[in-house]
Amino acid sequence: MGKDILELVKENVEKEPYVRIFDMKVLELRQGYSKVQMKAKKDHLNLHCTIHGGAIFSLIDVAFGSAANSYGNIAVALNIDINYTRPSNPGDILTAEATEVSRGRTIGTYNILVKNGQGKTVASSQAIAFIKKEKLPFIDAS
Repeated sequence: MGKDILELVKENVEKEPYVRIFDMKVLELRQGYSKVQMKAKKDHLNLHCTIHGGAIFSLIDVAFGSAANSYGNIAVALNIDINYTRPSNPGDILTAEATEVSRGRTIGTYNILVKNGQGKTVASSQAIAFIKKEKLPFIDAS
């Protein structure tokens, strides 16, 4: 028997070239939920010598995208709001948890929290996905 949808989503997310640049790992994936982790590196620094908000946003986006696409249908971001609450530094292990708040036929909403290795919140986010009828391209339609 082939791989299930969650295994395929996890595998394909981790193979994305952009995800590989940040060396992100999907630690846990369930329908409507994803936990993704990355180690903050010197290459992620901003001009304040802390981790660039774009790197943190990327982690949020991957967790959100994984959770939203975990059902096997294509889900794309409509909006992502983010609040940065604490700086992060090279060496920090950052973990983003995306939790589905609601999911309808065409819209899904998600809360995403990013925490550092000490369990302190680095950023919080709310996101909205548009859910398409089409299956993800790597999901066997048969």
